[in-house]
Amino acid sequence: MSADAPAAGRGSLFAALPPPAGGEIFQTLFANPGCRVERIVSHGHASAPDDWYDQHGDEWVVLLAGAAVLCFDGGDDVKLKAGDWITIPAHCRHRVESSSADALWLAVHCAAGASK
Repeated sequence: MSADAPAAGRGSLFAALPPPAGGEIFQTLFANPGCRVERIVSHGHASAPDDWYDQHGDEWVVLLAGAAVLCFDGGDDVKLKAGDWITIPAHCRHRVESSSADALWLAVHCAAGASK
């Protein structure tokens, strides 16, 4: 890309991290009708015990920094460290059991039926 290309459409995943805000902070980096890419800053966030994510589309998520534990409906826990990624199929109920104060995620959400 040339040096005088517009700044829109580019950035750093590690720059300008928002301060703690009492919960996870979701920032959409890219979106179109088929997918959405989000940066998620957790700051030690954990989901409430009865609060489950149940998404209409598939999700691919990578933990860029920190550590976290995802809990899946049915009792499976998955421990993640920086660099670990996981695919979460549509309607697979899950929650954040725990995350470190420096947990930073990148999530790619696919529209229902887009990944088939």
